[in-house]
Amino acid sequence: MAEASAVHSLSEHFASLEDPRVERTKLHPLLSIVTIALCAVICGAETWDEIEEFGEAKVDWLKSFLELPNGIPSHDTFNRVFQALDPKQFQTCFLSWTKAVSTVLLTGVIALDGKCLRGSRDQTSGKAGKAAIHMVSAWAAANRLVLAQVKVDAKSNEITAIPELLRALSIEGCIVTIDAMGTQRDIAKQIIGQGANYVLALKENQGTLYQDVVEMFASAKAGTIEELVLEDVRTIEKGHGRIEVRRYRVIPDLDVLGWLQEGPEGHHWPGLQSIGMVEAERRIGDKRTTETRYYLLSTPLSARAFGEAVRSHWGIENSVHWVLDVAFHEDQSRIRAGYAAENFAVLRHLALNLLQHHPIKRLSVKARRLKAAWDNDYLLQILKAL
Repeated sequence: MAEASAVHSLSEHFASLEDPRVERTKLHPLLSIVTIALCAVICGAETWDEIEEFGEAKVDWLKSFLELPNGIPSHDTFNRVFQALDPKQFQTCFLSWTKAVSTVLLTGVIALDGKCLRGSRDQTSGKAGKAAIHMVSAWAAANRLVLAQVKVDAKSNEITAIPELLRALSIEGCIVTIDAMGTQRDIAKQIIGQGANYVLALKENQGTLYQDVVEMFASAKAGTIEELVLEDVRTIEKGHGRIEVRRYRVIPDLDVLGWLQEGPEGHHWPGLQSIGMVEAERRIGDKRTTETRYYLLSTPLSARAFGEAVRSHWGIENSVHWVLDVAFHEDQSRIRAGYAAENFAVLRHLALNLLQHHPIKRLSVKARRLKAAWDNDYLLQILKAL
């Protein structure tokens, strides 16, 4: 039976998940609770009440392949279980699934970026309240999959979460892209140590390194250093009444400018082999805006390959964060007690992966969720990716 096969696959990946409940309260099997919640989120549920309603509406179908000795769990049961469920274990199970369904291409880009779950903020508990949860996710651009996610500690920032996320991933042979928050020597060293390369955004917070890179590109453009090679490529995109022109430039060989790295005044940045620059111009009618961004590279990419890496990083904003906000209404979610917000974020990521992994791409994510809610066979096709 196809339904039973999908559940068997789910049980394989989530077998290590420990049930947080005491024995006398285990009226519903943990696998059944997780499966119903996942199916409900795929089909559009955004609250525990909606998950219960989904279960009641689909109870006959769910009974055909799930153990439901006491019927569909109540919304309170879903809430209590996901509040208590160990989020690290849940994320480990998520990672087990992504490793099973996807082999990241050796030339693939893995984008790391953070997102705040604004609705998880709670000002009712104590004077200071509870800050909104911040998650850092890893996105495999070529595979269009969220690979893993880590919660940022409430008293820290992304800098401490990124190394933990990297340790959870097999990144050998890939290019890791991170925004300026993660442009840190220890993180660059870790990426190189795990057999990958990096493209790291560089901003003024890096002080003299930023200024030296800016001056280096100015010298290259002016031709004041004869040995300096500058490669560039330009792209033009049109749509929605605007034109976006981007020029990607790289200095692929730092040997002629060893002073950037070497000597007492050098920066000694781990693995640095090249630097990149993006000049972006947006035109809307007569209005024009420009922006220039700089990057550190651990491998001498061509200007075209550098541009592809930068554009791939933007994919995590467009294909993950934007979709979670628009299609899943993540920012509006008021789930926040215990570990519930963190675990519900994992459910959304898993649902998003399954929806995007479906071979028929003509429907939007929102339309796929609706179709899955209407059509059990279509929902089963989505679950088969497990």
